[in-house]
Amino acid sequence: MDTEFLQKCIKKIKVQNIENADVEVINMSPLNMMGKGRQGAVFQFTDDICVKVFGNEEDCEREYYALSLGKESDLFPKVHAKGPLYIAMDIVKGVDIREYLQSQPLTKELSAKLIEMLITFKEIGFERIDHHKRQIYIQPDGNLKVIDVARTVWRDRVYPYPRKLLTSLGEEYKTLFLAHVEELAPELYEEWKHYIQMEEISREIYQTTLSQYKGKELKKRSQKLLTKNIDSTYLSSLEGLVHKVFKEEWVKTMLAIGYEPDEVMNKIDEYWDRREFEFENELEPKWAKEPRRQVDISKPYGKPWTTDKGKQKEKDRYDEKYDRDEKGKKDKNNNQQQSKWNKVMFSERGRRKRRY
Repeated sequence: MDTEFLQKCIKKIKVQNIENADVEVINMSPLNMMGKGRQGAVFQFTDDICVKVFGNEEDCEREYYALSLGKESDLFPKVHAKGPLYIAMDIVKGVDIREYLQSQPLTKELSAKLIEMLITFKEIGFERIDHHKRQIYIQPDGNLKVIDVARTVWRDRVYPYPRKLLTSLGEEYKTLFLAHVEELAPELYEEWKHYIQMEEISREIYQTTLSQYKGKELKKRSQKLLTKNIDSTYLSSLEGLVHKVFKEEWVKTMLAIGYEPDEVMNKIDEYWDRREFEFENELEPKWAKEPRRQVDISKPYGKPWTTDKGKQKEKDRYDEKYDRDEKGKKDKNNNQQQSKWNKVMFSERGRRKRRY
């Protein structure tokens, strides 16, 4: 591979990231662009090698790291060269699952291969055990290859089941694929089914909150989220799931009202970051850390009461003091209101008003 010529071509390609859109590309090199996405653009270098040019170094490092984790597997393209903003790798040929299912059925054999793909993701250390159907290619020999694996690593929150894959399949093939999973891997199916139900319940809770239901009713409905066997892994997965669902639904609501999408996303991220910081650092208001004054009515003035009648007498004394304090607060409030009324009525405007 001629890396010197490759680097000369890279210098003549400019890729710029655009928020919530595909990258902008200025190509002054002799290489033909094969396609582009949110992170970068792909150019054909030879008949079998392509080069992906990124808009920033972080995305480039992320994808290179993910490909390095899977270098021993046939599931990913082989890397030939790497620079700060580019990766040269094999061209993945064949047809992606999205196009394949437009003319061919989803067979049990293909479902088994998709499950094996997710197992490989787990074994090599990917954090997101998921992938979109358009990024999964069926090779002429029937095996699978995947592209665009940058988002499978360095993730703060991920779904605990392959939500993106299931959603991208559509309702019909999603149901068929889950039926195949139930037959091929029953325990895996039960876990996925559990998290799908948790997502549905999360949406119900959001709608309840949005409709301004009373707190007691929300508390009652949220009991559905409880489980007998709670561990740190389950809680972490469920927290991420609820957070993502709430964020998606809240953004939809704000966009319907007319807010800017970027502003909504930033506000939500700031809120959750602040909550996580407070939780991790166990921050509490000052009053919560101060010891409360404890009153032992059984020992007034340091001497214990010897009879129940004495204890009741002391309790009545405290109750009377409480009632006097409450009455004093009400009287003070009434006096303040009367004072405001006097100022108005005895002002020049008040005298004119009484005259008529």
